[in-house]
Amino acid sequence: MNLSDSIVIIPTYNEKENIEKIIRAVFGLEKCFHILVIDDGSPDGTAAIVKGLMQTEFPDRLFLLERAGKLGLGTAYIAGFKWSIAHQYDYIFEMDADFSHDPADLPRLYSACADEGYDLAIGSRYITGVNVVNWPIGRVLMSYFASMYVRLVTGFKVHDTTAGFKCYKRRVLETIDLDAIRFKGYAFQIEMKFTTYKCGFRIKEVPVVFVNRVEGVSKMSGSIFGEAFFGVIRLRLDGWFKKYPKAK
Repeated sequence: MNLSDSIVIIPTYNEKENIEKIIRAVFGLEKCFHILVIDDGSPDGTAAIVKGLMQTEFPDRLFLLERAGKLGLGTAYIAGFKWSIAHQYDYIFEMDADFSHDPADLPRLYSACADEGYDLAIGSRYITGVNVVNWPIGRVLMSYFASMYVRLVTGFKVHDTTAGFKCYKRRVLETIDLDAIRFKGYAFQIEMKFTTYKCGFRIKEVPVVFVNRVEGVSKMSGSIFGEAFFGVIRLRLDGWFKKYPKAK
C-alpha cells in the first residue's frame, strides 16, 4: 500500500498524448504522491488510458473522476478539492497534464508548505524574471501584464497571479467557501489566490520554469482572458466589502 499525505489534481480534456507520461513522471519521483485525474468527457479516450493504469499498475495511487462534458477548469478543481478533503490529504496540488509544469518541482512546492510552514506555495514564472520557454511572445506579454494588472487593481503582491501550479495545505481549502468561488476559467486561479490571501494565509512563490506544451492542443481562449479582466475588478470590490473567513 503506497500511502501519501499529498494528492496531485490533474484536470484533462483530450490529453491522450500526455496523460500516461505525466502520471509515470509523478510516480517516478522519490516522494510518494497520489494523483486524481478529473476528465471532462474527453472524446479521445483519455479516461480509458487512466482506467487502464489504475487497473494494471497503480490501483492505490491513481484515481479518476469523470464528468459529462467540458464544465470549466475552476469547477474541475473545486470537485477535486472536495474529493481530496473528503479523503484527508494534507497537501493538495494543482498541475497541468501537458508538462508545462515540471513534475520534478512538486517536491519543492511540498517543502515550502510541509517544511517551511507556508499555507500556499505557487510555482511562479515571474518571481525571478520571466521564466517561460517556447511561448509566443504575445502570450508571454499577455500573461505577464495580466499579473501586473491584478497587482495594480487589487493591491495583491503575488507576482504570478494566474499560475496554475500550486500546493495548498488542506486547512486553506477547508476554510474557503469553495461553493462561493464564482469564476471557471483563467480568473479562477486569480480568485483562489486572492481569497487565500484575504483569509490571512501565508503564501510563498517558488520559482519554476514554464514550458509550453509539445503535444496536444492548448485550451486557452479569448473569452477566458475576458473573464479574468473584468473578474479582477469584482475581486477588488469584494476586497472592500466582503467578509472573508479567517485562518485558524
